Amino acid sequence: MADYSIWVLEYSYVKDYHKSGVLYGAHNQGYVKLPYCYVLIKGNGHTAMVDVGYNDKDYGKHLADKFGVENWHSPKDVLAGVGVRPEDVDTVFVTHSHFDHFGNVEAFPNAHFYIQEREISKNVWAMALPDRMRWMMTAVDPGDILRGVGLAQQKRLTMVDGSLEDALPGIDLHAAVDSHTYGSMWVTVRNDGKKQSDDTWVLAGDLVYVFENVEGSGWAVDVDTLYVPVGLAAGSQTNLVLATEEMMKQTGYEARRVIPIHEERLKDTFPCRITEDGLRISEICLADGESSKV
Repeated sequence: MADYSIWVLEYSYVKDYHKSGVLYGAHNQGYVKLPYCYVLIKGNGHTAMVDVGYNDKDYGKHLADKFGVENWHSPKDVLAGVGVRPEDVDTVFVTHSHFDHFGNVEAFPNAHFYIQEREISKNVWAMALPDRMRWMMTAVDPGDILRGVGLAQQKRLTMVDGSLEDALPGIDLHAAVDSHTYGSMWVTVRNDGKKQSDDTWVLAGDLVYVFENVEGSGWAVDVDTLYVPVGLAAGSQTNLVLATEEMMKQTGYEARRVIPIHEERLKDTFPCRITEDGLRISEICLADGESSKV
C-alpha cells in the first residue's frame, strides 16, 4: 500500500560536467551529463516538491551561464508533464541553498518551505566575509538567501534544526551538517508510513550525485562496495560518507532506493519518458490508484 508517488523531473542540464565534481578524486575520468532536476511527491492529500530549481534570471542566470547550463524550462512547463501546476504545490523541502535547488521559490506561491536553519544562518555569515573568501559561497545566489528570509517573514518557512519526523505523514527530514553545504539535508519517504519499511525511498539532494557515490568500484581498497563522496564539500568528505551510511541504513542497504537527483542513468533504472523539450521524467514509484505519467 504505497502512500506517495515520486517523480524526478529534469528542467535543464549541463552537457559536459567534469566528473571530479560528482566523484571525489576522479580528476582524469572525463565528463558526464549532469541533469538539473527537482522531485515531485504526490499523495496523502499533498503535492510536495524536493527543491525548486533556479529562475533563469538575474544572478541565477549568471551562475547558470557560468556552469554551462542548457535547455532551461520553467516549473509551469515541467510540472505540466505530470499534470500538476506550481500553484498546486503545498510543501517544499529544500535540500540545500545552491542556486539550482533554492533559486525559484517565487514560482510556488502557495507552498510552505522547509530548510535547515544552519543553511540560512551560515550563508548569511559567509556573505559578510571579505570577497577573497567567497569560495565558501560557491554556487550560492545571495538573492536566494534573502528570498528565504522573506519566506520566514511571511511565515512560510520552517527552519529545521537537525532531524524532523513526519514533516508530512511518513516523510522525514535528516540533516547532514558541514557536508556538501553547511546545512544540507535529505528527505526520507516511508511510503507505507511504517517506522521500518521495505518501501522506503531516500531523496538525497546533492549528498549523492551519481550511483558511484553509493556503490563505488572499490578502487581504493579491496572491497566490493566503497562510498566515494561527491567532489564539492563546503564541509568535509568525511561527513558526506557518514551521511551516505545513514541514508543506506534507512533503506536496508538497498542502494537503488537512495535516489541521486543529478544522475542521468535514472532513466535506465526506473520507468522514464523523454518530453518533447528533451527533458526526462523518471517515475520512481506510484501511489495506489495513481496512473503512470511515463
